[in-house]
Amino acid sequence: MSSAQKPIGQILIEMGVLDERKVQEALEYLKRAKPGTKIGTAFIELGFCDEAQVTKGLCRQYRLPYVDLSRLRIPPPVADLVPKKIVQDFNVVPVKLQDGKLILAADDPMVTFVADDLRFALNRELVFALTTPTSMRNARAETYGLGEKTEAPAAAKGKKEEPSDPEAPVIRLVQDLMEKALTARASDIHIEPSADRVRVRYRVDGVCFEAASLDAELSGSVVTRVKVLAKMDIAEKRKPQDGRIQTELFGRPIDMRVSSVPASRGESVVMRILDREQGLVDLDRLGFIGNDRDRFERIIRRPNGIFLVTGPTGSGKTTTLYAALKTLNKPNVKIITAENPVEYHLEGINQCEVKHRIGLDFQRILRAMLRQAPNIILVGEIRDKETAEIAIQASLTGHLVFSTLHTNDAPSALTRLIDMGVKPFLVSTAVMAVMAQRLVRRLCLTCRQPMAPEPSLLRSVGLTPDDLQGRTIYRAVGCRECRFEGYRGRVGLFELLEMDGRLREATFKRQSTMRLREQARLTGGLKSLLEDGVRKVLEGVTTIEEILTVAKREDAAPATT
Repeated sequence: MSSAQKPIGQILIEMGVLDERKVQEALEYLKRAKPGTKIGTAFIELGFCDEAQVTKGLCRQYRLPYVDLSRLRIPPPVADLVPKKIVQDFNVVPVKLQDGKLILAADDPMVTFVADDLRFALNRELVFALTTPTSMRNARAETYGLGEKTEAPAAAKGKKEEPSDPEAPVIRLVQDLMEKALTARASDIHIEPSADRVRVRYRVDGVCFEAASLDAELSGSVVTRVKVLAKMDIAEKRKPQDGRIQTELFGRPIDMRVSSVPASRGESVVMRILDREQGLVDLDRLGFIGNDRDRFERIIRRPNGIFLVTGPTGSGKTTTLYAALKTLNKPNVKIITAENPVEYHLEGINQCEVKHRIGLDFQRILRAMLRQAPNIILVGEIRDKETAEIAIQASLTGHLVFSTLHTNDAPSALTRLIDMGVKPFLVSTAVMAVMAQRLVRRLCLTCRQPMAPEPSLLRSVGLTPDDLQGRTIYRAVGCRECRFEGYRGRVGLFELLEMDGRLREATFKRQSTMRLREQARLTGGLKSLLEDGVRKVLEGVTTIEEILTVAKREDAAPATT
């Protein structure tokens, strides 16, 4: 096991089972207890928690599954796979045979250190799970006749039923809100206090809906519980705070970025859900149409230069850049990132988190990066002239640099860098491509229905009835699969501007964004966000109404299909 694994006491605190005071009390108890007593045993003997809670904490600590042997009977054919002698010597019992692997239950995670001996003795592939000591003794007695059946420690049993902890309902409530948010595919949980209630909203596919309404008196307790999980200062209620929750829901590791802001009726809290299984996607899942994916991959495989992704907050910029890094992440490539904060941890990539309170900002990390000879650098965001100039110098000295900017479209990124104070000749030389993007909702494939759009709706996106020949336009309907919204999931709209000689010259001459756009359309075949949206409408991916929420008609010439 990793030397950096969390102590069982800290894990049980995060699970909401214990608090710091109880852990300290158990540590004092160990000084008086019989030598060799484990702290988990102390928690049970003091009545702070039961065997199942300690065992589940050990499961988190050692990343092993939990099995409740008290609720199942070991079938005789499975019991015959493990001789009585091995059960007695190693204190394990078989649970079931699954996909050719035998699941063995133990009450001590140290059994994994003799895994090779057990595999050799049983001549099978093994999977280990943890159960409580009482369940283990009873299973051995019932199945193999070893010892006698016993009951769980009385103090623990009594504690489990005791409703004396006033915080327990709030702990369960917050856990329930997080689990329901994950089930609903939410990206954010909003906890918003008002005069007579606490409104809880989930953001799903970019749209908020009310998920729960809590009593107003729960406001302080719920916010405090969230701040405890996020390791924030629960005493500070006058200033905004940021924190992070690392937990496990439904067997999946989940990170949450937490932000609290003082409001007139209490603290407003937003929890941004970072699901590694859903958030880290490949290029194929970004939503490119036609040859856009090939263009994108060709650009990011260049040896040097700057690739910028632009768009507002929540437009999927980080997801796009992580997809690019996943594609480029090879053993012979050194990649370093500077992020604020690190949203997803990528295996094989050196990720640095900005910490302003100790002076560790983008500029300082960037300078240190260059001394480590990376091939690829990711800068979370270019916010000022100094960061921009360091990133440009890095690209001019043979590094591939990825970063983001907050601009409305791709050509605006070039003028934005110049407005920051970067010299035009540096911008025109270093930038190799800019991609603006937005997110729109995908039509639910279960309930979408063909429609004949009004001519005025077609005109709003530059289409005519003749453009629909052989094509089908769909409308959103709504069903149980999509929560009766008509949409399920999101897809990106992209505007990919690739620099060429004429664009570099126009940038060097500090021409306006409009002239840069015209030049890009003439020589580079630039497709606007609206045009890319129209292509996705004609492919049956989304609706005209959706693309009009993020793309403006006046920014594009009539759409080409």
